[in-house]
Formats: sequence, C-alpha cells, structure tokens
Amino acid sequence: MIKNLTVFFYKKSQLTKREVKKIVRLMLADLSIELTSLQINVLSDSQILELNKKHLGHDYNTDIITFNYSENASIIDGEIFISLEDAEFNAIKYKVTLKEELLRLIIHGILHLVGYDDLSSSDKRKMKSKENYFVKKLKNEIN
Repeated sequence: MIKNLTVFFYKKSQLTKREVKKIVRLMLADLSIELTSLQINVLSDSQILELNKKHLGHDYNTDIITFNYSENASIIDGEIFISLEDAEFNAIKYKVTLKEELLRLIIHGILHLVGYDDLSSSDKRKMKSKENYFVKKLKNEIN
C-alpha cells in the first residue's frame, strides 16, 4: 500500500484507482524512487484549460500538466493533472484503449516528476523510450 497517493477522477473512467495505485507502486520500485506525496487528477478539458491559463499562462488545452514540488529527482512530491477528453481523443487517434492512453499519461507525468523532460528533441526521444518501456511493462497490469 502506498501512503500519500491520492487519485481523483472527475467522472468514471475505464482505469480504476486501484490500477493507478498499482502502476505507481510498480514504477516507484523499478525506478528506486521514494514517494513523499503524489496527487493524480483526471479532469475535464475546461478544468485543464483553467489550470493551464492560471499557472502556466497558456490559453490552450493540453493532455497533461505536472507540478513538481521536489528538488530531489529520487523523491516524488507533486501533482499530475490529466485531461480525460484529450486522453479519449488520443486513444482514438493512436488506436489504443482509453486505459492504455491513461496509463501512458500517468507514466509520462511520473517521468516528469523524476527529472525527465521533453523540451528538446534529444530529451523527448529519451523520455519517449522510457515511457514506451513502462507502457510495455505495465500494460498487462491494467488489462
């Protein structure tokens, strides 16, 4: 059991809170990372847009926003906000299930919290490779 992990879905999703907690637990073990606090929120497009405007100054939707409160890459203390509508759109676009797309977004957010970035093309390749590794490894945990 992971303490200090909160999962919130603004409406029912194909992915359960139990599955999210299992994903996080397995990633923490694989990465040898400690968890201080993590909140994963699956929100509506309008809620993500409001966060993006208020905290990042961006007037557009995005599929994920991550706030990292830790200065240590081996300790997770942060929040992940995922747009359910964007996840649904991406699942159709990339021909995967909604569960798999939500898995990918959670993995993406956690990787940001442990120091991975996707601003440069080189960093994006490294992050995508690690993301693909975890999707392949954890996909069976949610199906």
